[in-house]
Amino acid sequence: MVQGTTSDAGKSTLVAGLCRVLYRKGIDVVPFKPQNMALNSAVTVDGGEIGRAQAVQAQACGLEPHSDMNPVLLKPNSDTGCQVIVHGRVVTNLEATGYHAYKPTAMRAVMDSWHRLQSRYRCIVVEGAGSPAEINLREGDIANMGFAEAADCPVILIADIDRGGVFAHIVGTLALLSASERARVVGFVINRFRGDIALLEPGLAWLERETGKPVLGVLPYLHGLHIEAEDAVPGNTTNTKDIGLRVVVPVLPHIANHTDFDALRLHPDVYFQYVGLHEAIPPADIIILPGSKNVRSDLQHLQAAGWQQALTRHLRYGGKVLGICGGFQMLGHMLHDPLGIEGDAGSSAGFGLLEMETTLAASKRLARTAGKMVFTDTPIEGYEIHMGVSSGKALEQPLLELDGQPEGALSADQQIAGTYLHGLFDHAAALAGWLQWAGRSTAVQDFDYQALRESELERLADCIERHLDWDRLATWLPLT
Repeated sequence: MVQGTTSDAGKSTLVAGLCRVLYRKGIDVVPFKPQNMALNSAVTVDGGEIGRAQAVQAQACGLEPHSDMNPVLLKPNSDTGCQVIVHGRVVTNLEATGYHAYKPTAMRAVMDSWHRLQSRYRCIVVEGAGSPAEINLREGDIANMGFAEAADCPVILIADIDRGGVFAHIVGTLALLSASERARVVGFVINRFRGDIALLEPGLAWLERETGKPVLGVLPYLHGLHIEAEDAVPGNTTNTKDIGLRVVVPVLPHIANHTDFDALRLHPDVYFQYVGLHEAIPPADIIILPGSKNVRSDLQHLQAAGWQQALTRHLRYGGKVLGICGGFQMLGHMLHDPLGIEGDAGSSAGFGLLEMETTLAASKRLARTAGKMVFTDTPIEGYEIHMGVSSGKALEQPLLELDGQPEGALSADQQIAGTYLHGLFDHAAALAGWLQWAGRSTAVQDFDYQALRESELERLADCIERHLDWDRLATWLPLT
C-alpha cells in the first residue's frame, strides 16, 4: 500500500508506475483504492463508477476498470456533503457527520472488494487517501491505516520534496501513528526531487538512522509528465504562444470530469485556458461549459460572475459554445431538482440558449457508448455519468448519434451544442472533427491522445524502475 504524508504527494502516480512495471514483468497485478473522494470518475466494465485515478491505474495493468478497484467513491456536492457511491452505484447523499456513522457499512464493502481481488490477482497495489496522520479522521478509518491494519498490508510512505519540509513530513507522520501502524511502514519514497542527489544523501542517511526504516528510492521531478488528474484542476495549455484555436473553460466550484479537456490542453494547435469565475474572460473561438456535481449552484455562480452576458457577446461575434453534461443542462431554459438531489429542492433559470429544460432524477445513467458526430459522420466514443433527463425542441436536432439513438443538441446556426458524452475529445478522429466545428479552418496536426497516455505510463515506469530499490521491494512485491 502506498500512503502519502500529504495530499498530492504522488500516491496515484507511484501506484500507476508500480502497476506498469509489474505488468511489464508479466505479473498479474491490479490497483485498489478503498475510498476515494473525487469529482473525476470513470465508467467501469461492469457498469459502475470509480475514481479516474483507478481507471488510469487499471490501464497501467492492462485491465479494464472495475468497480472493485475503488469500492467507495465520494463525490462532494457541497462544502459538507457528498454523494456516496458503493461498488459503483449511488447509495445515498450524506453530510460529513452522517458519513462518519456510515463508515462501518462502507468498510464491509471495501473488504468484500478486497477479498474478491485477492482471489483473482497475484498482486494488489493499494493507494491511500490524503494522509494517514489526520487525527480527526482516525476513528473508523477505512482509507489509510485502518484498511492496512484490517488487510495486514505493508505500507510505503511517499513524500513530496518539491513543496519543502520533506523530513518533517515523514518524521511527523510517523510520530502521529500508533506503534502497530509505524511498524507497518516498510520504507519511504521521496518524490519530485530536483538537483544533485549528493546534496540530499546526508539527509537520507539521517532519516534512516532517525526512523530505522530505509529510503526505498528518490524519484526525480518528471517535467511535463501527464497522468490524468485524480481531482485537482491542472494548469493551462502547453501551447504557450497565443496561436491556434482558442478554447476557454470556466473553473466551476464543483467542476466534474475536467479530464475531458486534457486532449485539448495538450494539443499543439490549441491555446487552452481555464478561467476562474471572477477572472477576465479572454477572447475565444469556443467556450466550453464543463460538467458539474452541483449544476444549479454552479450555474448561479456563473450568472453572478457575468457569464450570461459574456456568452451572449461571444456568440454575437461568431464564437461557438459547447456544454458537456452539467454544462449542457445549463444551456437550457430551466433546471429542476424537485428531490433535492444536488442541494435544496427547487428550480433555476438556465442560460436560455437551447430550447430545452432538465429535471434531475433519482437514478444515475452510467454507460460507455459509441456512435458518430451527426454533423460530420465522424466516429466518436465516450461515457455518460449523469442524473438529469433533458427534454425540449432543441433535442430534435441532435448533435450525436450514440448506439443508434439521437443524443445532445445542435442549434440551427451550429453555434451552440450540448451533449451528455464525456471523453468526447479523447480519440483522434473525433478531436479533429470538434476542432473543425469550433473554427479551425486550416489543417491541424495529427494528435493521438491515447498514444500519449500510453507513452507517459511507459515513461513513468522507466523512471520508477531506475530509481527504486527493487532488491528491497522484492520482499513485498512478486517480481518474477
